[in-house]
Amino acid sequence: MFTNSQRQEERTGKYGTPRVKYLQELVTLFQNASAEETKEKIVANLANFAYDPFNFTFLRQLNVIELFLDCLTEPSEKLVEFGIGGICNACADPANAALVTQNDGIPLVIQCLSSPVRNTVNYALGALYYLCNASNKEEILKPEVIDAIKSYAAAGGVSTSFSNLAQAFLDQHVPQLN
Repeated sequence: MFTNSQRQEERTGKYGTPRVKYLQELVTLFQNASAEETKEKIVANLANFAYDPFNFTFLRQLNVIELFLDCLTEPSEKLVEFGIGGICNACADPANAALVTQNDGIPLVIQCLSSPVRNTVNYALGALYYLCNASNKEEILKPEVIDAIKSYAAAGGVSTSFSNLAQAFLDQHVPQLN
């Protein structure tokens, strides 16, 4: 699952494409794509690379975090879903989380809490869990955001994953509720 340089070299082989080059090719394909479905597939692929710490430096180098944030402003629910999925995967790393914050991504992530797409909401909850810290708590812990997260925490019968993730967020970042 998680890769290091030696393991990556073994998996890529002598004639394989180095990871950073492959990711660059995906970014270029995305930038040149006109078909929505093609863009969706590429962003989904990039989001899958965003879970592995081995790729974090490459993602920052290639501005993939910013690409994910741009996807959150698109009308395509799939682009939003895969974009927030990539952010959720990547922002477990503090440097990636800082990039999301520096690029005004917190309001975009919060907006995803009201999506009709379950995965989008789940990814937004996970991203906010990692994004919330002393420097941006005021931006995230607004009453309307806490109310939305409380409603997901109380919705155990509807979705256990929403409920558990929302409750974990509240336990970690809103301790006065306990």
